[in-house]
Amino acid sequence: MSEIKVIAIDGPSGAGKGAVTQALAARTGFHVLDSGALYRLVGLAARRSGLDLTSEKAVAKLARELDIAFKPAYEGPEPLAVWLGDSEVTHQIRTDEAGVDASTVAALPKVREALEDLQLSFRKPPGLIADGRDMGTVVFKDAGVKIFLTASASVRADRRYNQLKTKGMDVSLADLLESIEARDKRDSNRSTSPLVPAEDAIIIDSSDLSLAEVIARVWSVIENSDLMGANTNAD
Repeated sequence: MSEIKVIAIDGPSGAGKGAVTQALAARTGFHVLDSGALYRLVGLAARRSGLDLTSEKAVAKLARELDIAFKPAYEGPEPLAVWLGDSEVTHQIRTDEAGVDASTVAALPKVREALEDLQLSFRKPPGLIADGRDMGTVVFKDAGVKIFLTASASVRADRRYNQLKTKGMDVSLADLLESIEARDKRDSNRSTSPLVPAEDAIIIDSSDLSLAEVIARVWSVIENSDLMGANTNAD
């Protein structure tokens, strides 16, 4: 398994991980793991089942039994369509409420344990780009490239606000900023898999960078790493 290359992209909500991951996937042909979507799906499924999101044993059991699928989205703003059972939930899991629920269930050690095997199963040839919060520190410790992508809370709130408004959602910038700051604190201080850069991660602050500039910096890291080889395509 270790010969299958992995690029780990970690960082807080709104830092641009998803956009960077999709750009790199298009360039390399690697598979994509959106680990945040898995936790959002668990939160959504728990709500639909009427579970207390802090009930660790019950939520972990639900997580192990989830029927999840990621499919190409041929239209709309999202590159991947997300399915929970026989219903598409792409937009439902991208709300701010879903993000808060994801952070809540992600703090439960047994839930993280339940999802670990599922995340590892995404590691397939020719390689994987794993987007999350503990990809480089816990799930794929041997990743050939580890990036920690961050930005100020105010910048991330503004980006999220514009993204949701584009999707026609009624949101408050002030509420988003408060939610992001609370989530940052919760994710960084949890006892299991806290949001921190891996010791060997390259930290990129995207606050004052365009998406194209961020992608260029990340690609430069990849080009100068041992990961480059027959599996990557710079064209």
